[in-house]
Order: sequence, then C-alpha cells, then structure tokens
Amino acid sequence: MENILNFFDNRSTNGKAESFNSKIKGFRANLRGVTDIPFFLFRLSKLFA
Repeated sequence: MENILNFFDNRSTNGKAESFNSKIKGFRANLRGVTDIPFFLFRLSKLFA
C-alpha cells in the first residue's frame, strides 16, 4: 500500500531500473557460454555506463 501511494505522492517509479535490468538480461542472452566474468562485467560497464 505504501509503495502504491508513493507514486501518487512523489510521482516516483522504478521504471528506469526495470528497463536497465531488461537490457542486462538481453545482453546476457547474447553472450551465452561466456566464462570470463571480469570481461563480461567490463563489456557491460562499457555498453551501459
């Protein structure tokens, strides 16, 4: 209830965070089988930072 009212009081949502999570999931889907985690995080930071 408090989160719902927060939107009407402050007009704040988590839409940007959900969009960013969706982009990360799509990026991960394209890089299946990557075993080099530091390289994956490096690419992720360069693409979405």
